[in-house]
Amino acid sequence: MTSNVSLAAVAAVLLALTAAASACTPADREALLSFKSALDERYLGIFKSWSGNDCCTNWYGVSCDPESNRVADIVLRGESEDPIFEKAGRSGYMSGSISPSLCRLDRLTTLILADWKDISGPIPPCITSLPNLRILDLIGNKITGQIPTDIGKLRRLTVLNVADNQISGPLPSSIVDLNSLMHLDLSNNRLSGDIPSDIGKLSMMSRALLSRNHLTGSIPASLAGIYRLADLDLSMNQISGSIPAQLGSMPVLSTLNLDGNLLTGPIPAGLLSNSGLNIVNLSRNGLEGNLPDVFGPKTYFTAIDLSCNNLRGAIPKSLSSAKYIGHLDLSHNHLCGPIPNGSPFDHLEASSFANNDCLCGMPLRTC
Repeated sequence: MTSNVSLAAVAAVLLALTAAASACTPADREALLSFKSALDERYLGIFKSWSGNDCCTNWYGVSCDPESNRVADIVLRGESEDPIFEKAGRSGYMSGSISPSLCRLDRLTTLILADWKDISGPIPPCITSLPNLRILDLIGNKITGQIPTDIGKLRRLTVLNVADNQISGPLPSSIVDLNSLMHLDLSNNRLSGDIPSDIGKLSMMSRALLSRNHLTGSIPASLAGIYRLADLDLSMNQISGSIPAQLGSMPVLSTLNLDGNLLTGPIPAGLLSNSGLNIVNLSRNGLEGNLPDVFGPKTYFTAIDLSCNNLRGAIPKSLSSAKYIGHLDLSHNHLCGPIPNGSPFDHLEASSFANNDCLCGMPLRTC
């Protein structure tokens, strides 16, 4: 009997030691609770699970490295298909700010605090001291202040997404040191100043989305050196100068949005002859000259929008030889002459050609 009791006691001690060994560290737990205390989420109750000593188990949105039991990921999305959202019948809403206590989680690899609508205040500057951070996603809040000036210290960062906030100031020059960066989304903020001329150093980047800011200066030609870049969106800024001809030779680029800027000069012929480009929007600029006559059987565009510019001359007849053009808008220019027959012109509306100097033919007036 005594031996059975002793064995049970030993087993209980071993179980307790095992549980303690697999629990998160007290320092990480304290940092998470400080982070939580700066936020207010009252509709879904996601922080109700943040109780007990083991923040590695059943704390909503928190996961730990299984070997070190250090906090590795914080993933809190305000829009999700998680059952907690379906049960509440609503998307998330959270206010408050991002506590610098996060910077004590020095094994953190992922921080996603997205689409909560009302989280405000700055990005803690100390966040650049997290050497293992790979994903920083703060989209869809009301974050203010500037991007930390030494953001380039995050050499392992692959995703930087702070879109749909109220971040102001310039793009820090150190941003070009993020040599692991693949996805950059800074759209719909209040960023100003020039795009760094050496942004082409971001050789791993596949998406660069900087639309709806107050960026000025010219389009850096170094962007053309980013081999993997597939999606470039600089629309709705105040960017001026000409479109670098080198953009037309980018082998992977499929979507180019430069609309709503102050661009001038001609449209580089390579942009419209690049067989990889699928969507091109250059509308609402001050582009001049003739529409390049570079179309052929390999031409395949989902959309080309060149409206609201100062283009002159005739519509190239070679457009009729294109394999496919889903949407074409040439309205509000100074084009003249007949609209070619055949595809894609036979399925376009008159609005695609409206407000030019003297275009004629279907679907407009006869010549």
